[in-house]
Amino acid sequence: MRFTCPFVLASASPRRRTLLSRLGVPCTVDPAHVDESIDDSALPEAEAARLASEKAAWVAARHPDALVLGADTIVVIDGRVLGKPESTDEAHAMLRTLSGRSHHVHTGVALVHRPSGRAVAETESTRVTFAPMTEAERAAYVATGSPLDKAGAYGIQDDEGAWFVSGIEGDFYNVVGLPLHRLYRIVRRDFPDLLSP
Repeated sequence: MRFTCPFVLASASPRRRTLLSRLGVPCTVDPAHVDESIDDSALPEAEAARLASEKAAWVAARHPDALVLGADTIVVIDGRVLGKPESTDEAHAMLRTLSGRSHHVHTGVALVHRPSGRAVAETESTRVTFAPMTEAERAAYVATGSPLDKAGAYGIQDDEGAWFVSGIEGDFYNVVGLPLHRLYRIVRRDFPDLLSP
């Protein structure tokens, strides 16, 4: 996909940028700076869409002629949101919770185009199952440092976290951080006039 206007990714995630780059989608990266606190009384799916919308809107104010993409990924198990661990101890605890169980990954995707006043936000959900992990496996993975910058303390892509994912129901790219098919559907449905011929 290529656009007739500037396309801006409102995220510092290298994984999201890499996914777009692999598909030949040129974009400018301008991370949003918004409060990412989650309302525990709201549905995680709704919170993912809300945060993605806030990120896209914040960056759209800085790029008024662009189509801006915001995204936010939330990992949930037993109704509990697992954010990015703030320490190795917290990463160990999260991985211990995920071990041998299933959880859900919700990614909100939002597109904002200020010139036309259009804003769309949706959420993709994927069920991920972890195989049981030994204490030694958890320790070795946490020691790589990789879990510390990822929601739920693991990455499914290009990462040792992939060794422990025994099953997935839904969009793989959603777990990476950007559900590509849903993004494509939203663009085709709501912003077809912004696509290059």
